[in-house]
Amino acid sequence: MTATQSASPSTTRRIRWLLALPKLGIVLLLAALVSLLWLLHRNEIEEDRAALIKDVLWLEQSLQFHLNSNEEQIQQLALDMASLPDRRKAFRLRAEHMLKNSPEVTQILWLDSERKVVDALPSSVPPEQEIEAFGPSAASRAHDLVMQLGKTHYSEPFFLGSNRAHIELIVPIHSDDQHIAGTLVVLYPLETLLANQVPWWFTEKYKVEIVDDNDQLYASKTRIEGNGDQRYVIPFDPPGSGLLLRVTSYRSADNSVQRSLVAAIILLAAGVFWSLWLVRDLMKKRSRAEEALRSEHAFRAAMEDSLTVGMRARDLNGCVIYVNPAFCKMTGFSPEELVGATPPMPYWAPEQLEESYAMHQTVLAGEAPDDGFEMTFMRKNGERFHALVYEAKLIDGNGKHTGWMASVLDITERKRAEELARQQQEQLQFTSRLVTMGEMASTLAHELNQPLAAIASYNTGCLNLMASGQAGVDDIRPALEKMGVQAQRAGKIIRRVHDFVRKSEPKRAPCQLGEVIEDCLGFIEPEARKRHVRIEFDIPPMRPVLADRLMLEQVLLNLMRNGMEAMTNTPAGAKLLRLGVQVTTEGLRISVSDNGCGIAPEIRDKLFTAFFTTKPEGMGVGLSICRSIIEFHRGRLWAEDNAHSPTGSGTIFHFTLPLDTA
Repeated sequence: MTATQSASPSTTRRIRWLLALPKLGIVLLLAALVSLLWLLHRNEIEEDRAALIKDVLWLEQSLQFHLNSNEEQIQQLALDMASLPDRRKAFRLRAEHMLKNSPEVTQILWLDSERKVVDALPSSVPPEQEIEAFGPSAASRAHDLVMQLGKTHYSEPFFLGSNRAHIELIVPIHSDDQHIAGTLVVLYPLETLLANQVPWWFTEKYKVEIVDDNDQLYASKTRIEGNGDQRYVIPFDPPGSGLLLRVTSYRSADNSVQRSLVAAIILLAAGVFWSLWLVRDLMKKRSRAEEALRSEHAFRAAMEDSLTVGMRARDLNGCVIYVNPAFCKMTGFSPEELVGATPPMPYWAPEQLEESYAMHQTVLAGEAPDDGFEMTFMRKNGERFHALVYEAKLIDGNGKHTGWMASVLDITERKRAEELARQQQEQLQFTSRLVTMGEMASTLAHELNQPLAAIASYNTGCLNLMASGQAGVDDIRPALEKMGVQAQRAGKIIRRVHDFVRKSEPKRAPCQLGEVIEDCLGFIEPEARKRHVRIEFDIPPMRPVLADRLMLEQVLLNLMRNGMEAMTNTPAGAKLLRLGVQVTTEGLRISVSDNGCGIAPEIRDKLFTAFFTTKPEGMGVGLSICRSIIEFHRGRLWAEDNAHSPTGSGTIFHFTLPLDTA
């Protein structure tokens, strides 16, 4: 009885200590989490500051690059105007180009030495009541300075119109005797400069302002509202004159994540404290649970011994504490040889010790991939095999992390199957390349016919002229030049086929569709005159398209040639080939229509099939290649009957191109 009574206080004290230690751990955890939140907050502020500085420097470089580019263009114009006979034409041509490509520029003026307007764009004479080019004192001082020094200079900012701040770029025009004959003036509204040169994503995070040393605001751009928490100021030079680029970052007012994290921590702590009250009841059930645990352990041991998946357990230091029979069978080592082993493990391959040790450290750090990882293990007899390893935390009965449990699968046979599949895939890819080379050979044979025939025709014409004895150099030169053009076109076709086969994808670059159509018309007109075919075309103004120029020429020439051949039996007065271009919201729609024999319904479905042709000498690849080219450009090619043909028959080929601008 005495022994029992003496043991009871000792057990009570032990339980109290067991209950006190988790409480202390929770308090330390809370302190650590609060410290972590504070450190994370400070780190976030520092990262935001670094990102702000980086973005501001990028924006400043972007603005300077654009202003310097415009300055170089206007300086080159000033140099050219000093030597060109028709200076007004050169000024208007270059100024229109610059206004078109630089939307931040509102006006370009040409002034003489007396500061009188010689010419101006977009209006011929600037509206004095609104612009007052040199009325403001800042612009006047800048112009006087340029006239004195003879160097390019930016004016100080000044306000015009509805209190919008402007700056001027003034470039002197030197005459042949190096005197200043006038100036070129480029007018920049600062608001427009920011609106066009500051990207939208920048204004989603920052407020961009142009100010001076006195904090006078001249322009700003942002898409957010609120109070900024960080600001960075950098000199805006050019244009200089004390202008500063001030960028303010905004922090989102939504701190719901942090609040949720704090609430989760509090709830977690409350739950842990509440769980301590349940420990006393669990202690009473401990003895009964131990008995049940022994029975469960025996059952699980029998189950693990029957597994074919290798099981391996390691403690937190990486020492092997358990292996099942399947793992021993897989590696060829006995449990006595493996249990207690520390790195390097006996089943690690010597040639991969560094990789194996690195993965071992990764697992101990808790950073092992959730979907497993592959390693090369070595059997006791030296044979290597591929293993797929899944690592999971080893938790004891008290919920404590005591080590790592691994499931190991021998995937050697699976790796062999994957390697065989990879080799088969490479063979398929090689076969595909051979097919592509065959298609390109067909394209070469089909498209080289016209330039080579043209070269032969021009050559025959030159020989005939020379044989007549009346041909002069001026008579033969145009034919030779055309032969050179056709030879260059043949060379371009060969280079395109070579590039397509070698790089597997043609090159696309910005090009004007109108210029492509005009080049095609230059090639097809001789054949059209021979066949007595009239060609009409309607090309509206349009933006450049991102396309392969040579491939588009190939499509247009093929469709126009087919249209002329279809009108072989059409009366001479009705032989009309028409090209049309429509600009829609989805892109460009190009049409090639003829008044020929039309397409029979029974062959309409086979029209774009490779090697199908209705021509005696045809190869049957032209329309198939055209459709492949248009589909490569993300467009569509189709044919329909020409309902407006005066002959009652005819065909219209349509194809579309998306408006991808440069």
